[in-house]
Amino acid sequence: MGTLVCFHAHPDDESMTTGGAMARAAAEGHRVVLVVATNGDHGEVPDDLQPGETLVDRRRLETAASAAALGVHRVAWLDYRDSGMTGWEQNNHHQSFVQAPVDDAAEKLAGILREESADVLTIYDWHGNYGHPDHVKVYAVGKRAAELAGTPVVFEATMNRDAMKRLFELARDAMGENDREFDPDAPMDDGNPFGTPESELTHRVDVTGYVAAKRASISCHKSQVTDTGFFMAMPDDVFATAFGTEWYTKVGADGPLRDGWLFE
Repeated sequence: MGTLVCFHAHPDDESMTTGGAMARAAAEGHRVVLVVATNGDHGEVPDDLQPGETLVDRRRLETAASAAALGVHRVAWLDYRDSGMTGWEQNNHHQSFVQAPVDDAAEKLAGILREESADVLTIYDWHGNYGHPDHVKVYAVGKRAAELAGTPVVFEATMNRDAMKRLFELARDAMGENDREFDPDAPMDDGNPFGTPESELTHRVDVTGYVAAKRASISCHKSQVTDTGFFMAMPDDVFATAFGTEWYTKVGADGPLRDGWLFE
């Protein structure tokens, strides 16, 4: 058995892109570790915060519940501040993730990779799927950390742009979501289209047997209703179609896209 470390930018990011693989790896007997770069303090603030409770407190509790739903063995935090979207004032905060020197942040992650004797690390694609500054930083920090720690296998978790277009057509047909406009080919936060074209992917990972765990993980992040509400409203069959496959590019591997697994 091996150890999988999944590196994510914010609380709740783990659910969408790698939740199925994390649940599958845990079910197959592998050790699974979630590392979160930021505290998510610029997320949605719920109306039901208790006296003395902060958004960071709530999001840590939600992440712990999400991790339990996926079978994750350890959650580690790098404790940077959420940088916000491109151009936000928060980008310039000295404690934000985007301002952290790459080698400094990478050494924090590398320390965890060494502690865990990690066999596989997941990061994001080069533009963080949709250009969020913290997601882009995960790519840079994750690649450097793998070099520092000698982690042998790195996968870039991404979204299949072509499959996403097919998904939204399906969702509109099934849910009547004609008023929800989303074009994966349109410029995202950094001016690039969403995700990765199917032709550039290397691994299609089947997580069909773990969509219930993935849905449970998403539902744990109740404070972020704008992000999670649309997906939680999907009928079970549409959700399974949308999230029963995860998409990866293995660093150093060539195409074409094939059915595969993170532990090969």
